[in-house]
Amino acid sequence: MMMHNEPDGHDAGLGDAYSAQSSAELAAVYDRWSDSYDEYMDGVGYRHPAICVALLARHVPPGNVRVLDAGVGTGIDGIDISQGMLDKAAEKGLYADLRVADINHPLAPFCDSYRAVISSGVFTTGHVGSQGLGQLLAVCEIGGHVVITVKTGGWQDDVQPYLHALATRCW
Repeated sequence: MMMHNEPDGHDAGLGDAYSAQSSAELAAVYDRWSDSYDEYMDGVGYRHPAICVALLARHVPPGNVRVLDAGVGTGIDGIDISQGMLDKAAEKGLYADLRVADINHPLAPFCDSYRAVISSGVFTTGHVGSQGLGQLLAVCEIGGHVVITVKTGGWQDDVQPYLHALATRCW
């Protein structure tokens, strides 16, 4: 997992995304932003997707494995809350399957079992928290790998305690 902080002053794209009050509002923000999102994020030096892919490649052997990209941008099968972001992902020609899904809700109807799951920039302000991590873990095969980025506040207040509680139950 990678933690990240963003500066407090955000322009319309990030500001709107962070202030969304519902999944529908968040999807609408990304639908509007989808045409310029990649260019914007490249321009501000956002490199988390590349780092996540490098970490995944380090731990998942090459070959015919199923990978889920939760928050489309770098995977084989992709899910996203925003149809606009899925449309842009489809243009890249990297995905076998793309579906609208909200990571905050059960993914079983949308997904099979994956050897690896990757999610960059999704576990952040106003987006997804530990309940979404539980959904990603549920679709990852036993012995598989989950690589995500988590904004620092979300890590400290939500994801880290969730993982600690999960590890305590499992061990």
